[in-house]
Amino acid sequence: MATPATSLNTPLAAAHLAAGAKMGVWFGCALPDYFGDAAAEYRSARDTVALIDKNYRAYLSFTGPDRVRYLNAILTNNIKDLGAGHGIVSLLLNPQGHILAEIETYAFPDRLLCVSYSMIRERLIEVLDKYIIMDDVTLIDETPRYGTLALEGPKAAALVKEVSRADITKLEELSAHGGKVGSAPCWIIKRSPGGVPGAEFLAERERLPELWQILLDAARWHEGAPMGYTALSATRLAQGVPWFGYDFGEKQIPHEAGLQDSHISYTKGCYTGQEIVERVRSRGQVNRRRVELLFSGDAVPEPDALLTQDDKEVGYVTRAARAWDPPRILGMGYVRKEANAPGTVLQCAGGTATVTK
Repeated sequence: MATPATSLNTPLAAAHLAAGAKMGVWFGCALPDYFGDAAAEYRSARDTVALIDKNYRAYLSFTGPDRVRYLNAILTNNIKDLGAGHGIVSLLLNPQGHILAEIETYAFPDRLLCVSYSMIRERLIEVLDKYIIMDDVTLIDETPRYGTLALEGPKAAALVKEVSRADITKLEELSAHGGKVGSAPCWIIKRSPGGVPGAEFLAERERLPELWQILLDAARWHEGAPMGYTALSATRLAQGVPWFGYDFGEKQIPHEAGLQDSHISYTKGCYTGQEIVERVRSRGQVNRRRVELLFSGDAVPEPDALLTQDDKEVGYVTRAARAWDPPRILGMGYVRKEANAPGTVLQCAGGTATVTK
């Protein structure tokens, strides 16, 4: 089966197709829906180890003596105190406080590396470049250079140690360490989705096929498997992890999206959109917020499906997916404050949607 026609194909598309994967479009990029059995892939991430192709990302480097001051003034989290080899996740807001991008920033001795999404790459570069006025900063688009693969699940830490000698259990979250897998140099970044230690491997794009094969062989040795985005979406919903571009974006401000505790520093000083964030924080409430949902029935609701209470529209679905063991349909959405308390049962096409914690 041919991949969707897009310039944002994963560089591993040929390998995935040869392995029998069904390709789809996720984060605006051609990536695997599944490799044959989404339920089995979901269980691999939960019980053993799953290998994930994360080639939907944009990579932007910032060099120059003012790079830290510059990024600290436009991102919501504290870049100024970021130690070498460490990373942090932030938001880029517009002056009205709405979310333009989710960005991970990693500090290296000679640069800051920002990791975001290919689907917003051109606009993101345009916005970031606009803020470089008097600063001695150079923005370099390194998206064509890099790619990312990931391992997650309870056996991920042992597998990472086998293939790279890196003990991620002793590393801080979002810390980046230079290493090698086979003959492929890479940065190994600790990521712990659902609280279970895992790792991402950031490497030159031409090394990704070798890296993928080594990690795939090791995952299968540990009774794991590659995981497509059908299972990954369900996994993230089960973990309560929202996705940029799906569950939050330019329509939302951070408090509506529930990102006020994970993506924002309240002590770092001024940044673009801070006035709105502080105003909402002092007010202590928003009219609607992102919630997690458990659906009845057997049909997976479509994005933007309406949520009602007593025949009155109170919200909408952003994303939903079928999960397994136990079989259920999970989702996220935005619900008005009078109807978003945990346990509230809302009506959705074909059944109900219960707000969960």
